[in-house]
Amino acid sequence: MIGKGKSISHTRASMGYGWNQEKDAEVVLRQHLVGENPKEITEEFKRIQELNHNCERNTLSFVLSPTINDGQRLKKQELERVAKEFMEKMKLGERQAIAFVHRDREHTHIHLYVNRIDFKGIAYNDSFIGKRSQQAAEKTAETLRLTTVKQVQMEREFQTQELRNEIKRRHELTLRHQKPENYQLYLIGMKANGVDVIPSINKQGKLQGFRFEFQGHSFKGSEIHRNMGMAGIGRQLTRYNAPNRIISPKNTIKLLDKVVPVPQKLAISLAKKAIKKSIDQGMGI
Repeated sequence: MIGKGKSISHTRASMGYGWNQEKDAEVVLRQHLVGENPKEITEEFKRIQELNHNCERNTLSFVLSPTINDGQRLKKQELERVAKEFMEKMKLGERQAIAFVHRDREHTHIHLYVNRIDFKGIAYNDSFIGKRSQQAAEKTAETLRLTTVKQVQMEREFQTQELRNEIKRRHELTLRHQKPENYQLYLIGMKANGVDVIPSINKQGKLQGFRFEFQGHSFKGSEIHRNMGMAGIGRQLTRYNAPNRIISPKNTIKLLDKVVPVPQKLAISLAKKAIKKSIDQGMGI
């Protein structure tokens, strides 16, 4: 099961989405509330939130997503228990809360809204709430004997081991036989060997890694092998070329007819690799 959480200020709008009848929404948990629609529930939240004038994002919004198989078999009472157990793991205590389940898609999921302000006017500490939500969902799954994220990851790794081994084999063939001079030629070589290597560009427009697509599956380089991340591939390219032929002095590389910036750490790492290589050759190692 996956858990996501954040603090919000737009309570009514968010709750309106959760209580969307078009998504076959069903209330599975109601705690210290009597309202029958998002507007009434929001007003009840506000009465308690008026006890604390300093907190702006005064509603906690969570999404709990069991695995497809778990979601299909869980009944209303069991989903209520999931929400309550999650709240207990998050140490939310006694406060207003309402949860809806959406079954409009294959993946059943719970929308849980909790008043961040308790009945004494104290605001819940939302530091690192995203990470804590994930950990609480994992513990909830373990307690209720649902499938955990770790179990899903282990199953996926087991099922895709042969595919990842084959991608690594083609990666090694590309390096050994084609001896690419730079990242662009490496991508071209891998494509010729049946693997599409897709650059991952972050919000700053910098290259942060690659994804490998093969036979309908997609993997990060680190999921295949620790040496198949961006830096690992770069270090292997220095077998055949000096760093300044792989990365320009401006810390950019050319990929798919575009000039893309790369992290300075990568340029330094490749330079160190090249220096070590020169020293080893000079010493006859």
